[in-house]
Amino acid sequence: MCDIGRRRSLVISARRGALAFLLLLGMNCAALAQVVFHRGNDGDPETLDAHKTSTVSEAHLLRDLSEGLVIHNMNGEVVPGVAESWEMSEDGLRYLFRLRADAKWSNGDPVTAEDFVFSLRRILTPATGAKYANILYPIRNAERFNKGTDGVMVADLGVVARDPRTLEITLERPTPYFLELLTHQTGLPVHPRSVETHGAAFVKPENWVSNGAYVLKEFVPNSHIRLDRNEQFHDRANVRIDRVIYYPAPDLAAAARRFQAGELHMTTDIPADQIKQLREKLGDQVKVAPYLGTYFLVVNSAKKPFDDLRVRRALSMAIDREFIADEIWAGTMLPAYGVIPPNIGNYGERAEADFKAMSPIDREEEARRLLEAAGYGPRMPLTVELRYNTTDNNRRTAIAIAEQWKAIGVETRFVNTDGKTHFAFLRDGGDFDVARYGWIGDYSDPQNFLFLFQSDNAGFNSGKYSNPQFDALLKRGAEELDIGRRAAILREADAILAAEQPWIPLLYYSSKNLVSPKLEGFRQNLRGALPTRFMSLKP
Repeated sequence: MCDIGRRRSLVISARRGALAFLLLLGMNCAALAQVVFHRGNDGDPETLDAHKTSTVSEAHLLRDLSEGLVIHNMNGEVVPGVAESWEMSEDGLRYLFRLRADAKWSNGDPVTAEDFVFSLRRILTPATGAKYANILYPIRNAERFNKGTDGVMVADLGVVARDPRTLEITLERPTPYFLELLTHQTGLPVHPRSVETHGAAFVKPENWVSNGAYVLKEFVPNSHIRLDRNEQFHDRANVRIDRVIYYPAPDLAAAARRFQAGELHMTTDIPADQIKQLREKLGDQVKVAPYLGTYFLVVNSAKKPFDDLRVRRALSMAIDREFIADEIWAGTMLPAYGVIPPNIGNYGERAEADFKAMSPIDREEEARRLLEAAGYGPRMPLTVELRYNTTDNNRRTAIAIAEQWKAIGVETRFVNTDGKTHFAFLRDGGDFDVARYGWIGDYSDPQNFLFLFQSDNAGFNSGKYSNPQFDALLKRGAEELDIGRRAAILREADAILAAEQPWIPLLYYSSKNLVSPKLEGFRQNLRGALPTRFMSLKP
């Protein structure tokens, strides 16, 4: 008996060992079969709290991690998200959103209308400190509550859960871009219980609860951010990529090398000085397309001598935008003479600087004359500190601008930092002379560019520009119900900016990506919306 038992135990052990081996082999095969998307990003996010973000690099991540009532598809079109349908009242003041029954958080909780009420109240609560809260001011009582005026309480906001699946949003006035506005990260929900339990730490991977296609798993600063597919996501069957790893890539030349080595499937930008050779080598893997954005130099118009229109105008006139667009950016950007980019919706003719038609030589002469009239010349040169976030393209642009300013007697010194630090410095009111800035439209409407210059826009009016006439025009435009008359009012405000040059428009953006032939479903669009959930990878 003992021998038989021993033989049986040996057989059982062998079988168990073989089974363990097969299980391990299966696990390894499954891991090998996992589809992983290696994706470049502009830089590390400052935060992944949707209510405190403001940059494009953060928006890319949040499109994967969270889903709003409506979203952008790969064509840049507004399509259903958590809301499966909606209806608008005849007067344009009330929206009823019907939430899909299968919307869930990654921990299995249902996504409810109350979650959106909680989230919209949170971003508009002054204590949250959301710099982007003013984008939601079309919601009834949002501005007064956010500014703490008139005794308006949180319950007065025009956001109500009629039942777990019905959300009602009431507006101050008809807002033609409201649905597209809700695609922005300010409209994304946060998981209420996670926020209440963990406070600011709810954004850590170990505490993260998603309602989007992916869940946050790792965040290693200056290295990578790993997202894994959310198995609770309502459309998970159509999410073809199991894991997406974002890599901060402010060094565009290094990102291009990593792409060519097969380490990245996609980049978010291209070193402009390499465009020609990359096109020759990679062909249609180089993608360039129009993008709804403007590349600026923000002038601190609350600081002497930059409060002098003559100084600002001289600095603007001296810049040869055509040279920068063609030589520095290799024709991938367009020269900009106005704040609002081409292809904007709900608008007509855009305002542009009156010196656009002048020759570079005439502009240079006029710029010198303006500086002399402001008290600057060979004996007393104007010194400008130019801040920019570090990328190859930005560095080369800054150097070109400094050379052009040198021709009119301006001395330039540089301060450059990573993008996260640069934009936080501007957003938080840091002192500067002139700073590089880029604005990508949150929605296709001129208001989204003009609101940057409102005197009470503490989060984004970095140059502290203040003009009561401009503010009054934007207020009139917000109250005007007729689209044509509204466009004419906003055009007046636009013309003030073109004349006063509080920010110097330099270039109109294009989107520039290196895209692997393995990546399917990729489409550039005017909104720059590239959610991973709509793409797939060939073996």
